[in-house]
Amino acid sequence: MIIILIILICIFLITGIITGNFLFNLALNPKSSKSIIFNSETDETKASMKIENEKWLSENANEIYIEDKKIKLHSYEVVNQKDSKIWVIAVHGYTDSAYFMVSSVKQFLNYGYNVLIPDLRTHGKSEGKYIGMGWKDRLDIIKWIDYLIATYGNIKIILYGISMGAATVMMTSGEKLPSNVRMAIEDCGYTSVWEEFAYELKYLFHMPTFPALYNANIITKIKAGYSLKKASCIKQIKKSKIPILFIHGDKDKFVPFYMLDKLYNSANCPKEKLVIKNAGHAEAQIINPEKYWHTVRKFIKRYIF
Repeated sequence: MIIILIILICIFLITGIITGNFLFNLALNPKSSKSIIFNSETDETKASMKIENEKWLSENANEIYIEDKKIKLHSYEVVNQKDSKIWVIAVHGYTDSAYFMVSSVKQFLNYGYNVLIPDLRTHGKSEGKYIGMGWKDRLDIIKWIDYLIATYGNIKIILYGISMGAATVMMTSGEKLPSNVRMAIEDCGYTSVWEEFAYELKYLFHMPTFPALYNANIITKIKAGYSLKKASCIKQIKKSKIPILFIHGDKDKFVPFYMLDKLYNSANCPKEKLVIKNAGHAEAQIINPEKYWHTVRKFIKRYIF
């Protein structure tokens, strides 16, 4: 009986290690296929959008590089009006790049703002080995904030992000930021990397968090240098001193809608929330652009001072 028990424990542990490594590579290794996560229709839509939007960026934006520990980080810079003191840092989502933000960027340009559009680590033209899920990226956003202030002086900065980009700006909001940063606008961000992965594990594979996600967390610490549990938007926004606008579609099944209230209720800063009915993941501004941008504009006017 003891031998059988030991064998069963070994099988359990080995299975956990294998599934943990599989999850790590699936989620955080940019070289691994994401076909399980995204359907072919989504890929085709993004491919078409990428060609058109990258052409727009090549014609309208300057390219900027900064370096962090020998890793080059890339961003597009669109100077709409040289005398404008308002800058938006627009942050893209998971497996996307700056091109995905062009439709939002055009809206901010219409308001007369200037826009910086970073490629997050391992995305677009930025270097890196593993996806940071917003946690490592929050420190890169601070570097981009410092770049803007050093280059353009006494400016006002708005942090805006979609999906993983929304998580990135929320995580950034909990850090000690210069007074130039006036607010954050997050669209369909998750509560924490751990909770998002646990949800996807159940949704895609019908698996519990133990032992696979626990093993994936150990592998992430070793290979990527951060903890899935520590990478929490909720913990960060509890420390935020800047106002935050929370946006979510009520039909979102990728970052589930229930996360909106968990985030909103956790924030101790000035805050507002916007629910767009019948919008799936990252579809809020597509389904109801008038309500979306009216709310965003009103929020900015209230807190930009």
